[in-house]
Amino acid sequence: MCGIVGYFGIKEAQTILIDGLRKLEYRGYDSAGVAIIDNGVLNVTKCKGRLANLEAELLETPLKGTVGIGHTRWATHGKPSDENSHPHTNEKGTISVVHNGIIENYIHLREWLMAKGYKFVSETDTEVVPHLIDFYYKGNIVEAVKKATAKMEGSYAIAVLCSDEPDKLIAVRKDSPLIVGLGENEFYVASDIPAVLNHTREVYLLEDNEFVVISNDGIKLEDIEGDIINKEVFHVTWDAAAAEKGGYEHFMIKEIHEQPKAIRDTMTSRIVLGQPITLDDINITKEQIKKLDKIYIVACGTAYHAGAVGKYVIEKLARIPVELDIASEFKYRDPIIDKNTLMIVISQSGETADTMSALRLAKEKGARVIAVTNVVGSAASREADDVLYTWAGPEIAVASTKAYATQLIAMYIIALFFAQNKETLSMDKIEEIKAAMLELPEKAEEMLKDKETIQKFTAKTYMHKDMFFIGRGLDYAVALEGSLKLKEVSYIHSDAYAAGELKHGAIALMEEGTIVIALATQEELFGKMVSNMRELSTRGAKVYAFAPKGHTEIEKSVHAVTYVPKVLDILAPVISVIPLQLLAYYMAIQKGCDVDKPRNLAKSVTVE
Repeated sequence: MCGIVGYFGIKEAQTILIDGLRKLEYRGYDSAGVAIIDNGVLNVTKCKGRLANLEAELLETPLKGTVGIGHTRWATHGKPSDENSHPHTNEKGTISVVHNGIIENYIHLREWLMAKGYKFVSETDTEVVPHLIDFYYKGNIVEAVKKATAKMEGSYAIAVLCSDEPDKLIAVRKDSPLIVGLGENEFYVASDIPAVLNHTREVYLLEDNEFVVISNDGIKLEDIEGDIINKEVFHVTWDAAAAEKGGYEHFMIKEIHEQPKAIRDTMTSRIVLGQPITLDDINITKEQIKKLDKIYIVACGTAYHAGAVGKYVIEKLARIPVELDIASEFKYRDPIIDKNTLMIVISQSGETADTMSALRLAKEKGARVIAVTNVVGSAASREADDVLYTWAGPEIAVASTKAYATQLIAMYIIALFFAQNKETLSMDKIEEIKAAMLELPEKAEEMLKDKETIQKFTAKTYMHKDMFFIGRGLDYAVALEGSLKLKEVSYIHSDAYAAGELKHGAIALMEEGTIVIALATQEELFGKMVSNMRELSTRGAKVYAFAPKGHTEIEKSVHAVTYVPKVLDILAPVISVIPLQLLAYYMAIQKGCDVDKPRNLAKSVTVE
């Protein structure tokens, strides 16, 4: 989740750009840079690491000028390095670009541009943008940017400078946030409102495919055809802390609402209808996949629960035996591993100590290792044989939400990739699942709009000290995650059970008023789940159910119900976990807990 800032005015741009980037540090980053035009010359300074590194370079060699752009980078394509840092430029150094998002077709564009003689110096998807603009530049930078973006697929917010037209700053947004700040004889561009709050509270909130043209004549908003867009000015009333959270009260709820985008981004370029599934730079061959006799999925905490879904879907779709292990226990049981074993390690940070220990043991014994992680350049990404990145962006709240959602997507992608290569599913079935996956961001948006029932339920039940989660099949895997979220942020004791196991002990704990959260999203198991709910209700439990829309008959068997959008059963965890995250969040709010920083917990566990 990169950060963009831009300035056009009468003051020295360097100070304003650095101040704006500092206000965007909460978004997470691994490098930073600025580009400023001075007397018709475009100067760029950028470097890997913290913003302090960039400030030190600029202190030694300041950049003069009153028009500039800046960037903090969260790596997706290409490791953190000076070369991969933004801004990126064309070969002549006359066009500079900063970018937030993912250019899905960058490989095609890169190859096309290289065939025309363009040379690349970075591993990033972004570098195609200044070269593409250069290709179309014929003396009008606005038209060149529009022609370039017409060729780009994916999500992007970009800001562009051109030294041949030093009195212009161009910006455009598509599926990535971008705002424009309005000052006295000066204008600002930024990924988020905090970057401009020291200078103005009057902003334009850009929509997709809106272009910003800032010049000595002022500011114009227009569409790709050049038609002027009239937009109301938004007056910011939030304080700086609230602005970092996009107006949300906490990072956790903000990140819950960011899941549709995170889901979409993680599928980007990997799930395309009518095309084979691609796994970035993973080089495992069809022959190697067919030789696999076992897969281990190893992880901790929330990532382990994503692995529980992964075990189910890989076995179901690819028909390869999968063992799911808690990383902290793995090496102590002398696991059976050889060259026909594949290990998949899942870690949001890529630095989890127990998971890294399991990874190293697997490699010692000759297994191939795929790391699923959210952080480019992390230990897991460096030491694994292959890496599948989850493009969730930085996750600030300690309790993981959007990282879990993207880990689920990664599991589906891997399962489908294996099924495709092993030919355990027909192409028609693979296309059916892919089509349903591409609808998940919209289904997630739909789920997020239906919070009222959950809020009412938490207002009546937050004082309870114990709760139970139940489910069958994939719903049990999601119940585990829902239970963990509740424990983490609200400090309410909760346990998750496979519903069929209730009669083997847990039902003894049911009494008048016991709270049970029951998931029933699997059509094949729906009837059995309803029977379980009735058993609990007759013993006095208050059962709160989550069921697919249309199954209104469940209302006769439970205390309350929230309906979730209908999706393929196998994909239900991506949607059904969202109301459980909201449930945990609102429980914690009712109790007055520190939602973003729960007691005794750390974001990344880097010691065993």
